[in-house]
Amino acid sequence: MTTIELWKKILCCGLKRSSSRANRVQQGHVRVYVGKQEFPCKFEVEANYLNHPLFENLLELSSEEFGYSYDGALRIACEIDLFEYLLDLLKSRNPAAHYMDLQDLISKFNDRH
Repeated sequence: MTTIELWKKILCCGLKRSSSRANRVQQGHVRVYVGKQEFPCKFEVEANYLNHPLFENLLELSSEEFGYSYDGALRIACEIDLFEYLLDLLKSRNPAAHYMDLQDLISKFNDRH
């Protein structure tokens, strides 16, 4: 792992905090861990995103990777950059996102990079 990758991981995932305040999730949000690597990044996302078809597709793929059990947070098996792209798309409230399937999302993401 290069120094840049390490700093990106630290900035993205943050350092683990031991206080109970750091472990609270904002009302109306859920905690998810994203990434296939040993130390996934932690996100808090709006709970209503869980009902979006693209998010449901990612959860289905993740269940194949990790199973259905989890410890305090959902686990999403995808690249962090792709997940951030999905969040940006959902936050934009772009109606095209409702007609996109997971392969379309991945293609559009790859076209951008």
